[in-house]
Order: sequence, then C-alpha cells, then structure tokens
Amino acid sequence: MAADRLYLDHAATTPMLAQAQAAMVAAMGSWANPSSPHADGRAARAALEDARARIAAALGWDGHVIFTSGASEAIAIGLGRAKAGRVVTSAVEHDAVLRVTKGAGRLAVDGDGRVHMLRHSREGGNPSPSLATDIAGEMDPRLRGDDGGATVFAIQHVNNETGVIQPLDEFARDSAILFADCAQSAGKLPLPDADMIAISGHKFGGPPGIGALLIRDLALIEASGGQEQGYRAGTENLPAILAMAAALEARADWLPGAAILRARLDAGIKAAGGVIVARDAPRIPAIASYRMPGLSARAQLIQFDMAGISVSAGSACSSGSLKTSHVLHAMGWDEAVASEVVRVSFGPQTRDSDVDRFLAAWTAMATRARR
Repeated sequence: MAADRLYLDHAATTPMLAQAQAAMVAAMGSWANPSSPHADGRAARAALEDARARIAAALGWDGHVIFTSGASEAIAIGLGRAKAGRVVTSAVEHDAVLRVTKGAGRLAVDGDGRVHMLRHSREGGNPSPSLATDIAGEMDPRLRGDDGGATVFAIQHVNNETGVIQPLDEFARDSAILFADCAQSAGKLPLPDADMIAISGHKFGGPPGIGALLIRDLALIEASGGQEQGYRAGTENLPAILAMAAALEARADWLPGAAILRARLDAGIKAAGGVIVARDAPRIPAIASYRMPGLSARAQLIQFDMAGISVSAGSACSSGSLKTSHVLHAMGWDEAVASEVVRVSFGPQTRDSDVDRFLAAWTAMATRARR
C-alpha cells in the first residue's frame, strides 16, 4: 500500500501483525500434511493441535475448535448443518448468515440496530430468566421449532456495518441454541456465552483465508466426513492456522485508544453536518458509519479514494455492488437516506492525525455537497 494512503477499512480486513507473518513464514519452511502417518506428518499434527489449544486459550474458549477458511464457512457449517427445529436470526445479520438461513425467522431491530427483545431485557434491569423462550413466544408458531428440535438463534455480536454490540450474555438460552457471529469482535472483546461462534483470522491481524467454528458440543451439528474430527473436509492450512494463533496471542488492547479517536470523529462529523448511525447504541470503538446528506456513498467513495483515503459503504462483501444496506433498511432508513452512508473502521495503527485527515476531507466534501 502506498505510504501516503490512509487505510480506514479495517472491518473489511486489517493488516497482518508482524508476529503472524513470522509464524506463517516459519511454518511454510517445514510444512507437511497433518493427516499423514509418517514422522513429518505427525510433527505437523502436533503443531496443529498445539495451535488449536493456543487459540482456545487466547480466546478463553473451553469448547471445540474446528478450523475453516473463515467466518463465512464457519457460519455455513454451524447453521447449515445444525440439528435444529428452526433457525432464527436478526434482520441485521451479515450476508453470510442471511444466505444460509433463507426462509428463517427474522427478529426485528430498533432504530439503533438492537434486537428488540435483547434491548428490552437490558433496559429492564435484569435479563429474563427465559429470554429465548420469550422471543420464540412472540414469533409465528411455524418458526418456533415446534417440531421437536431446538431453535437456533443466530445473532451477530458486533454488527459489521454499524459497530452496534448486541448484549448476548443476557440471552438466557434454556433449550435454545445461541450462534454468535463474532467476526468483528473476536480478538477485541470477550467472547459471548454462546453455543457456537464464528471467527475470522484476517479481522484481528491474522492472514485471510483462515477462521474457525467454536462449538461447545459437536453433537449440535451433523458430521460431514473428512478432516477436523469429521466436521470439515480438506487439508488444514497449517501455516495460516499458526499465524492466526500468533495474531491472537500478540494482540494488544487498543480499543480504549480507539474509543477516544472515534469520539473525536463523531464530534467532527456532527459539527460538519453529518449523521452518526446508531449514535445512542453501544458500539465497538473500531467501527462507525456516517451519513453525508446530499452526497451518495458512491460519490463519497470515489472522492475519498482520490484523496488517498480507503473507506467503504457497508459490508466489504457487498460494497463492490454498492447496493443499499439491508442493515440500514432494517433500522428504518429509507433508500435515499441509506444510500448516503459510508463506514469508517479503525485498526491498532490508526492515529490522531488519521482522524484529522479524514475529517478535513469529509468537511470539504460536505461543504461542496451543501453548495
């Protein structure tokens, strides 16, 4: 990347940490198939299992770790093969969840992007002793899992477009199963108390093309044969796995500094006439979305790019088409207003001067738009 460019799209992917790069290079120098029975294969298997344990320890996870190519595959395995009566998601999930759960029940969100029942639980002071049952009770009977199987609730921990944090630890599961998409929170926030969790290495300083499904009980999903205890076929990407483990172990708590930067950015955007998406909701400091009235996201992205600044419009998985965000629609934003929103996301490398540079470009652009 050119030295004069400003990268503010870390929610799409963030640069590999030096420790992850070193681990990956070292693994490439002595790599063998972990499934091979010879000495080289056994050494690779030992390194694989050691990395599995290191990743679980770094995340504070006491269940199983199934390696995948990323969060999208983890979602496809966890939700696509769940032994469940029904799957229910929120209306603001990542496209990877919505693709796998077509026809599933969709929980509504409020204007700040928070699932209604979870917000009600939080504001009530104490979580419902059976929140999952309460949610299912408000749904269409056809979506409750009444055929005997447990209902899987798939709810994102941190929204990839708005940064809104859902209070998943208040979700009293009872007999329900909680699947948490933690692609944007793993390695940054403590994991929620969920039955299945999807993570992606390139969101926290590991390489792209590696992730994991964290699962407490393998009996929750159907086996498919192949590697990873029979739950994911294909030779494990050992160099990437070792790099992901190194990234998790090397990560630092940079979110307090990011919170200060995001507060400055929020204030500057408001002063320049912009709108802060989900301003009143709890948000991870690393992600924010802003509306610039009068100028489309497409035009903004072009002008920011010409100024050497990389941001995005919504999810990186859909921003290539620049379709209007389904997340903003679910939050009550109409087409015209939602089409004026861009996302800014920080990484450990983001500094005060970066926020100042972005704000200067934003303010100049907003001033021209008003004229």
